[in-house]
Amino acid sequence: MPLSIKNCPCQINPSLAISSNALAYKDCCQPYHDSLDEDGTDNSAGAQAESAERLMRTRYSAFVLVKADYIVKTTVPAQQALLDINAIESWAKETDWAGLEVVQHTPKIGKRHAQVEFKAYYNTEDGLQAHHELSSFVKVTDRVKVTDKSASGDKERWYFLDPTVSMSVGQKQPCICGSGEKFKRCCGVCLAN
Repeated sequence: MPLSIKNCPCQINPSLAISSNALAYKDCCQPYHDSLDEDGTDNSAGAQAESAERLMRTRYSAFVLVKADYIVKTTVPAQQALLDINAIESWAKETDWAGLEVVQHTPKIGKRHAQVEFKAYYNTEDGLQAHHELSSFVKVTDRVKVTDKSASGDKERWYFLDPTVSMSVGQKQPCICGSGEKFKRCCGVCLAN
């Protein structure tokens, strides 16, 4: 899909009639995708998702536009090294994406979690199919270096919790999101569902 597309991939919903007010890619997901430099590292000047739903939409668009680095970087940091970027890229390229429908966004589950239920549509030889998922997200406080006066600060950002990543973390160990809470009382609750 060329980047000069009129509507952002996350704005295309095959269950609705084409909307004339759908946002263009440059006005929707591109600023978030541009938050990564060419080498895949975070660009502090780029846009950060303000909600779990916004992050989920940018991730869907990243799959459509085959931006595997973005998919990895928006997964909770403890899981990033366990992801197979080549498999992500291959799956994204092989899928004939057809649109996105956000079924429900639950913006607050506990202190720092949210869920987004969605359907990602794709075309097959048998017609239109949907990948229906309830995804969990966590808001993490990252320590960032502030450029002026070399001070440090905190920056909150949303990350996807990937339930398919096999991790050997015990229920009583510190949580993978860095919250300081035990895994079973934090992200373990979301990943168990």
